[in-house]
Amino acid sequence: MSAIPQKRKMSIGRIIKKALPIIIGAFITAYGLEAVLIPNNVSDGGVTGLSIVGSQLFGLPLGLLIAVLNIPFVYLGYKQIGKSFAIYSITGIASLAYATTVMHHIPTIIEGDTLLVTVIGGIIIGFGMGLALRNGGALDGIDMLAVLLARKLPFGTSDMILFLNLFVFIVVSFVFGLQGAFLSGIAYFIASKVIHLVEEGFSGSKTYKIISQEPDLLVQTIYDRLGRNATYSLVKGAYTNDQYKEITCIINRLEDSKMKEIIYEIDKNAFVAVYDVAEVRGGNFKKRDIH
Repeated sequence: MSAIPQKRKMSIGRIIKKALPIIIGAFITAYGLEAVLIPNNVSDGGVTGLSIVGSQLFGLPLGLLIAVLNIPFVYLGYKQIGKSFAIYSITGIASLAYATTVMHHIPTIIEGDTLLVTVIGGIIIGFGMGLALRNGGALDGIDMLAVLLARKLPFGTSDMILFLNLFVFIVVSFVFGLQGAFLSGIAYFIASKVIHLVEEGFSGSKTYKIISQEPDLLVQTIYDRLGRNATYSLVKGAYTNDQYKEITCIINRLEDSKMKEIIYEIDKNAFVAVYDVAEVRGGNFKKRDIH
């Protein structure tokens, strides 16, 4: 009976390599809040948004409220996701709290133009939060609560995130007014899209599943024109009992239109299913030089 290998401890260098981008992301987020959004009476969503409201109402330091209000959510993250996630999230939230304190009196880079404020502010904080999430941490705990509630209620996680943030923006409206609440919602929406982009990567990947009458020719053409390898899986029709070779090929997003062109040229009646791929690891994803 073979021994079960013990889980290797992370080296100090690897911990720093993961923690540093989280800290940088926290400082970028703090800059977006203090130099763009807050001076223009625009808030963020989640716990950060509630912290901004509390700071405006009670005159308490924003950094202190961010740190304190996130404590129960960090505990939820520890129980639901794991120890390392909780540790990196503490690192990120503590860095965000400190950074907002340090940057509290920095000059405002945009004033007056509401559209520019929401777009630029959303992009900056989205990039910072996305950088933290990509490296295993979080700067806001409301998503952890949404995951927990979705398990106990008949709603999806995304529905719960939307519901919880609607509550946040209602609270925001009492401090920044209705216009401020709407602008905060727009900035949050932009930030969420940027977070997704940073987490997934700017190139991203797609998986193509293809059933064609010309599988061999199709695979060879993909290799010749795109430099991508593919694999076969034998599949069987449920009603016809006919056997087919199902082609699986992973490409980057820039090759998507070329792949569709190749499939249509070889077999315009081919059955094609396309999936987004968040990350590709292992194996040999390098493409052959076709030039």
